[in-house]
Amino acid sequence: MNYQIPEPGYSMATLLPLLLELNDLKRIRVAGQSGSLATALFRRAWARLVAGEPLAAVAESETAHAVAAVRLAGISGAVLRQGGLPPALVQAIRARGFAASAGAIAPALQERLSPHIHADMQDIALETLPPFVGLLCEQPRAGATRPGRQRVALEPAELHSEHCGVVAVAAVLCAPLYGAELALPFLCGLAHHLHNAYLPDAGYAGDELLGEALPTLVETFRTRALNELPKPLPGPVRAALALVYQADTAEARAFQAADVLDRVIEMRWHAQAASFTLDVALGDMDIVHPGPVQAFQSRLLRQTGIL
Repeated sequence: MNYQIPEPGYSMATLLPLLLELNDLKRIRVAGQSGSLATALFRRAWARLVAGEPLAAVAESETAHAVAAVRLAGISGAVLRQGGLPPALVQAIRARGFAASAGAIAPALQERLSPHIHADMQDIALETLPPFVGLLCEQPRAGATRPGRQRVALEPAELHSEHCGVVAVAAVLCAPLYGAELALPFLCGLAHHLHNAYLPDAGYAGDELLGEALPTLVETFRTRALNELPKPLPGPVRAALALVYQADTAEARAFQAADVLDRVIEMRWHAQAASFTLDVALGDMDIVHPGPVQAFQSRLLRQTGIL
């Protein structure tokens, strides 16, 4: 299915607030789960592809669950059922979670994604996955680097699994803006840093120093990772990786948009975190939120002088 160019009023500007919040999946964690929700997405998507699930189905369902997680975080259908809720209420809550963030998404894409939010998404043990997946779940990204400049090390360090998982989902959401199919941009998002499983990330400055050796290193380590995949998966992954080097097709533009936006949004998050103040917490974020004990809590804070 090819999307048509979206109706007037639908643009990257309308989608950007959702992309900003999807970036936060890199910093949301759940007890008993290794890594952030973004890492879990990355790990689970590769496990499903290795198991032979259709690429389009994986792309749609992982995107739907990521959109729901913007508001519900780790509250899955399984968690709600374990909490004693009846199936109808579980479905209603999951639908509300998706709808709370999905308003910015192209209507045709919303229709494709929404049925997926009721399926359970189980995390996968790393031992069942190709080695490169586990390595990318441990490999930090370089931070901000530029030739001739001191590195700006950013903490908490973003992992390659987190970047790739969020880019894959963002590429699906960007696809309607370019009339693109979903599957190839999603797969490119998952795979575009395969080589960094074995090549530590030194950033732009390091790449410049590697110079003429960089293409050989990337191809060698990328091939090593691809060889860990069962056939016929390496073929589609190779085809998806062609999008990394161009922006001439709809699918390439969907990937390129998702990639550059995620890189810049990650820097934006660090800048925003550095400027976070108590006034923001108490005012904008309403950290002492309305409820039956709000008056007592506010009075106590004034008495202590913390306000």
